[in-house]
Amino acid sequence: MTLIRKPAELKVQPKIKMLVYGQAGIGKTTIALSAPSPLLFDFDGGINRVNYAHIKDTVQIEKYDDLLEVINKEDLSSYETLVIDTGGKCMDRMTDYIIHSNSKMGRANGTLTVQGYSERKSIFTALCRLIAEKNKHIIFVAHRQTQQDGDDMRYVPIFGGKNYDSLVTELDLVGYMEANGRKRTITFDPTSRNDGKNTCYMPAVMDIPLLVDEKGNPVGENNFISEKIIKPFIQRLKERQKISEAYHKVLEEIKEQIVLITDAESANDFCNRINAFKHVGSSKAMAAKLVSEKAKALGLKLNKETRKYEPAA
Repeated sequence: MTLIRKPAELKVQPKIKMLVYGQAGIGKTTIALSAPSPLLFDFDGGINRVNYAHIKDTVQIEKYDDLLEVINKEDLSSYETLVIDTGGKCMDRMTDYIIHSNSKMGRANGTLTVQGYSERKSIFTALCRLIAEKNKHIIFVAHRQTQQDGDDMRYVPIFGGKNYDSLVTELDLVGYMEANGRKRTITFDPTSRNDGKNTCYMPAVMDIPLLVDEKGNPVGENNFISEKIIKPFIQRLKERQKISEAYHKVLEEIKEQIVLITDAESANDFCNRINAFKHVGSSKAMAAKLVSEKAKALGLKLNKETRKYEPAA
């Protein structure tokens, strides 16, 4: 059996891995908590700055082992999303964890060696895989830092340092939040002034609704990520699933007809009817491949002039 899969046969990961970053105090943690049924892993005490109306269940983390213990041993069935705040502090605790496990992977100043950075990438990948196996969305929250490039400035996440480029390959979305007065927006598209990643085809710029008034009173439901990001993503997956189901249905019909081919006459009859199937994606090409394989097994050959199968001489 071949391991090669056609587009309609591919398995799709139904959970999002996402990074949200921006300046301090803009509401990144609150927005992350707008994901479906979130559990917050608070690495830097940020939950104390969230409006009480928007606070969700929280694990206050002191060391990386705390994160692993909760994910591996606690009952997380009531949560759909794990929020890690901040991703930068999580990477710091992961660094401590690596050096504690093997001092040769750290330097005297507490930073990682080249081998240590490689190990951190492996541990980060394992963490994302573990959370995916638990069937959870994952959202990392990060502060921004400014990079000067000649006369231009770029805002990039404080997330992994030298590991950043390799870490972000594990994610589906990287969104940059910013504010202009009380108006807040998020973009997932990379630009000359911010980093980004948009494999889920989100709009270029999305407005984030106000959740509190000038006095800090709640004025709206905190559901931005659930309704504007996760819900459309899931809907696209459902549409893709329908296409996949239709593909498999027509492929089964084709295979049933292939079984009935016993000679050149029935092979040619199938070829004459090949367009009658309700083809989806590459199903017509698959039908041609299957009839060719069946004809070969029956000792038939294709006449290149008549485009008909004939018994081999």
